[in-house]
Amino acid sequence: MRSAVLWHAPAERTYAVSRPLQLEDIAVPEPRAGEVLVKIERASLCHSDLSVIDGSRVRPLPMALGHEASGTIVGTGPGVDDVRSGDRVVLVFVPACGQCRACTSGRPALCHRGAEANGSGDLLHGEALLRTADGGRINHHLGVSAFSEYAVVARESVVVIDDDVPFDIAAMFGCAALTGIGAVLNTAQVTAGQSVIVFGLGAVGLMAVMAAAQVSGTTVIAIDPLAQKRELALRCGAHFVGDPASAEALVAEHAGDGVDVAVEAVGSARVMEACLGLLTRGGALVSVGLPHPEQILSIQALQFPGMGKRLLGSYMGDAVPARDIPRYVQLWRDGRLPVELLHTDTKPLAEINEGLDALADGEVVRRLFLMS
Repeated sequence: MRSAVLWHAPAERTYAVSRPLQLEDIAVPEPRAGEVLVKIERASLCHSDLSVIDGSRVRPLPMALGHEASGTIVGTGPGVDDVRSGDRVVLVFVPACGQCRACTSGRPALCHRGAEANGSGDLLHGEALLRTADGGRINHHLGVSAFSEYAVVARESVVVIDDDVPFDIAAMFGCAALTGIGAVLNTAQVTAGQSVIVFGLGAVGLMAVMAAAQVSGTTVIAIDPLAQKRELALRCGAHFVGDPASAEALVAEHAGDGVDVAVEAVGSARVMEACLGLLTRGGALVSVGLPHPEQILSIQALQFPGMGKRLLGSYMGDAVPARDIPRYVQLWRDGRLPVELLHTDTKPLAEINEGLDALADGEVVRRLFLMS
């Protein structure tokens, strides 16, 4: 099978020239106990992929990248009897063991064993399976490695969906939807009539806009420096949009003394600090973006005990994928989550490095790739 492998990081821009992802021919692995073999139908390019390439997220290399995808099961390992060949699936980037303290407390997105396997480049049920032609190890990305024609993943990394959901739509439910929608509905638990501001209108931020807009009576403000993304936010349900310099004035005009919820989907400590200043008393900042590890948050501590403000981390939208993906797909079916608006275009896998540049420059929201 062909697989897009990252050999060295950080890579230099432009990526179309430095070509950090190389298409390699590697053997299709066999699923072990508790694993399934998936034919990847569509894979999306996400900032979490880019963060490995630019060095913001350090991962063991070489690594077969890609984590947001949809596909079809074509094989199962021993002990897997609740899914079968032919099932359409969304791939999930945190495989939950079901036994650690996070899983047993109802927070599988924070699974300890899943995080350990993801960090080491292994799979939930065993060490990495991918190999170079001479037998060298290739690490898995977030238990998925979706920029490949096939992927062996833990059974816990797939959620079965109905056959009528297009692969283009389904792919975006594995990361962007879980993260952005979950930040609003699960982490912040936005309720009717609240005001919400979203900073950063990539796919995750726009999913947050959609989710906030479908809650009755909310006021949704969307902020991004790029005009085309602000226009897209209006189509996704935002009521008011602006660039970062206009955020304070928009909040004063449309949310009085501050917003109830701010979603930070940029990955910037500076933006997080600004968001805290826009909250009303008792408001919540939901941190979704991934800042570089060297960024430090510097804020007035008194805002928390003195004004009741809250800072909430949200990883994978505090999702329970088996519950939330079908729920979000139904909202899409009902016309309340226009996920299709985020699909910029579809390209062959051979253009993956050019796609990295387009994502880094803000030219695309979700570019999907065909594996063959």
